[in-house]
Amino acid sequence: MHPLRRRSLCLALPTLAALACFAARAAEAAPECRPLGNAKPLCGFRSPEDLAPLPGAKALIVAEFGGMQDASAGALSLLDLASEKRSVLFRGGDAKAAATEGWGEPRCPGAPGAGFSPHGIDIAPRPDGRLQLAVVQHGGRESIELFEVLGSGREWKLAWRGCIVAPEDAWLNDVVWLPDGSLIASHMASRAGGAPKIQSGEAGPGHALRWSAGEGFRELAGTRGALPNGVEVSADGAKLFLNVTSANEVRRIDLASGVVEARAAVLSPDNSTWAPDGALLVASLRPTGGIDFSRCQDSAGGPCPIDFAIVAVDPASMLTRELYRGDGVTMGAGTVGLRVGRDLYVGSFAGDRLLRVRLEE
Repeated sequence: MHPLRRRSLCLALPTLAALACFAARAAEAAPECRPLGNAKPLCGFRSPEDLAPLPGAKALIVAEFGGMQDASAGALSLLDLASEKRSVLFRGGDAKAAATEGWGEPRCPGAPGAGFSPHGIDIAPRPDGRLQLAVVQHGGRESIELFEVLGSGREWKLAWRGCIVAPEDAWLNDVVWLPDGSLIASHMASRAGGAPKIQSGEAGPGHALRWSAGEGFRELAGTRGALPNGVEVSADGAKLFLNVTSANEVRRIDLASGVVEARAAVLSPDNSTWAPDGALLVASLRPTGGIDFSRCQDSAGGPCPIDFAIVAVDPASMLTRELYRGDGVTMGAGTVGLRVGRDLYVGSFAGDRLLRVRLEE
């Protein structure tokens, strides 16, 4: 669906398809971009849905979400933390070379086309020391695209190296590397019947998938639920932390046994990142009076005015505390919170900005 069609058509879509429509609409115009208290909006982005830190703590990779189905394309961009400037790293159609052997799967049909639409992302070193980026993307095909990350400091570039085509029935959301080079991706729901719908309760068709070069994709035990979303793993790769959006919970799952060891109550959890102090930072939608995604469109661009919080979860006790709460004035609908030093960077599925928050000591 074209992102500029009328509001009534956006609202008629299933929930996550409507998000794509609203995300494109919300980026059309940009009202004033001014700091408020300790929160400073960084404008000029488009739906910066996920963030990943680069070595050296001087720059971030930003996944600028285009949409999930029949929506406009997105991009991967770079945020220079010192200058707070955006630069484009990759758009669909940029890669011309064939896939590189040893990256992804041999059946990768080639580089992503002009409809490239990134979603969840993760960076990790390869066994040979090179740096790799995994990107869930929806444009043209449902896949995980693989890039080599080249550079240092504030100067970076991406080289597309290969891809992993998702199972035919899968709607993917987030992705994380494991220490052995395999991947875990959240499979939100079945593709049957069109774009996925947010469901209530714990039971649902979604789950998490593990991919390895030798076995391909397989479902992980303990991950079934309504709208699995953000995924993170412990440093040793033994534990999976899975956000189940419509069940309002974060699960800690032992990957060897598939046992759900513990759960943390977090309202509408989205993406997760690790903080320097070892806490798991979980983005949480906190709307008053229910989630009304039409407010993202009605904001006439700029911030999507949906309240959110960034919640710190202790990975051992699974106790939670609210690290930051946003009211949608400077930026709303936070989908990821990433801490760099004293600064918290927050992305969103909609709008023209991300947020830098200076945290108190």
